[in-house]
Amino acid sequence: MTKLFAYLRNGLFVSSAFVMGGFSSPALASQCSVDAFETLQKVGETRLSVWFWDVYDAELRTDTGSLDSAEQRALQLSYLRDIKANDLVDTTAEEWERLGITMSDEHQQWLDDLRDMWPNVKEGDCITLLETEQGHAKFFGPSGELGEINSAQFTDDFLAIWLDKNSRFKKERDELIGVQ
Repeated sequence: MTKLFAYLRNGLFVSSAFVMGGFSSPALASQCSVDAFETLQKVGETRLSVWFWDVYDAELRTDTGSLDSAEQRALQLSYLRDIKANDLVDTTAEEWERLGITMSDEHQQWLDDLRDMWPNVKEGDCITLLETEQGHAKFFGPSGELGEINSAQFTDDFLAIWLDKNSRFKKERDELIGVQ
């Protein structure tokens, strides 16, 4: 996140991403089709804008349409800018640290797994996390399935970036989880 603000402050955008974001345009939605995501019920959506730059749209879905009673969660980020995969991963680590999540060896391994798994995103690309029945995180990108991290703890920690009450962007978090 610190990187993101530095790049924006210098007028260069780009680099970090997991900072919060929803309202997809039809042109972008066509690249975001994940059948299992589409079968879930929408909880909320939001758009992350930092200063005057739109970063991404985010949509949260669950099996019940509510976060509280959900057994399956899914988050789709529709990017409105080009962002390098390494910057996405670095921002994930920064947000975990900001939330007070201890960066264990296992967390470092998950970050390495994400670096190997995630592509650089272009404007209009999406990355979708679909929670499996075991609570694992299965990721999808513009070209289909990217991979899976077989840990329910990872899924909880990753989604905390957007869903935790201490998320960096309160208004966007509330929109995403459907708080009126």
